[in-house]
Amino acid sequence: MATHARPGSLPSPPGRRVPELDPAAVGQWQAGGGELIELFAQAREQLGGIAAFRLGPRPTVLVTAPEAVQHVLALHPDRYVKRSHRARMLIGDGVLAATGDAWQRQRRLLQSQFTGRGMRRYEQRITGAARTTAARWAGYAATGQVFDIGDEMRRFALDTIWRSLTGHALDPASERELAAVAAVVAALPSLPADGGAAQGAVAADLARIDAVASLAIAAARDGEAGPDGPGLLHVLLDAAEARPEYTDRLIRDELVTLLVAGHETTATTLTWLCLLLDRNPKARDQALAAGPDGSPERRQAVQALVHETLRFYPSAWILPRCAAQDDILVGYEIEEGTDVLVCPYLTHRDPQLWEEPGQFDPTRFTAPGRRPTHPGSYYPFGIGPRACLGVQFALRESTALLEHLLPAHTPHFHSTPAKAAYSITVRPDGPTPAVLSDEGQPA
Repeated sequence: MATHARPGSLPSPPGRRVPELDPAAVGQWQAGGGELIELFAQAREQLGGIAAFRLGPRPTVLVTAPEAVQHVLALHPDRYVKRSHRARMLIGDGVLAATGDAWQRQRRLLQSQFTGRGMRRYEQRITGAARTTAARWAGYAATGQVFDIGDEMRRFALDTIWRSLTGHALDPASERELAAVAAVVAALPSLPADGGAAQGAVAADLARIDAVASLAIAAARDGEAGPDGPGLLHVLLDAAEARPEYTDRLIRDELVTLLVAGHETTATTLTWLCLLLDRNPKARDQALAAGPDGSPERRQAVQALVHETLRFYPSAWILPRCAAQDDILVGYEIEEGTDVLVCPYLTHRDPQLWEEPGQFDPTRFTAPGRRPTHPGSYYPFGIGPRACLGVQFALRESTALLEHLLPAHTPHFHSTPAKAAYSITVRPDGPTPAVLSDEGQPA
């Protein structure tokens, strides 16, 4: 049984040095060519919820302890700041990469669109995209066609955010060209360190993205609203009339930022969820048995499936920050300039926080007392002022799709990826081909 204790032994007196992983262990990891998460896991297991290791001349500090997570992300974001976003060549000065006053202005404008009344205007668009996907899946089930689950989830999530941005369903030409977004995101970890060389390596894909963005902006400027009314692009264009900083370039950057953040993470989460349900079929049955179609009980149970998937595979598996000043982090000295890596992936799998963390158990998000209460224990979208803007949007679109698909279809995978790939997101490292059976009957 989980005690919900804090991971590691965190001292109370200030001034202690962060414990550092043995350089020999780092050298062995480097020689083995493993994933970075393996080094992180070793550091956390040996040293606790605040640990250091050296990949260069200065130590990098890994943070997984809940109170330290909250200190860095929520309580003192001015002391732990974002550096240039690794996707800046793709998203430019969009809200994900912006800092300072510019970030505050951009965040304020967009935040109203993703909370409360702002979210309600996207409900029909989300439902429309879910119904389109459900109809496509009905065709797959009728014909026995093999299709890729990951591709389908990207298609759904891209359609949803495109409807929300433009007011129109995703058309085939835009869908084809916007495949370049996923291509650039996948390429980012392996691009050259030199900015110019990196830009050149993906120049063709960036040009495709820019062309689609330009067409969408021009259509919105001409007043072209979709069947459900104007989209987020119209909000940005309205802002440009009063705010000179909203140039066509910044509007393009915000559009691409929302495309990246609004479909890549959701698609990955839904793909993982299908894979997890394939391994844990009782979880699907339990969610459907929670209540009749459309009931609050059914919706809560479906949302729990999403939350448990996000516990395993958070939207952002690593949140990098840089210490802007000297600080004491729950008793440990942090020097100005130190790289600090907050890792929800490891916090969510900590056996001192979560009972049987390796078990897929959505009921931990529905039954009282089953999950840790500290806000730094579960943060798949981050916490604090730089938490993801689209949390409610992502949860609503994921739930809407599952409400359409779960009662009708069960995917049966021809093969599943053997491991995960750790990039901007943590995603299945390989294709996910499947066929469908109706209403849970074997294919």
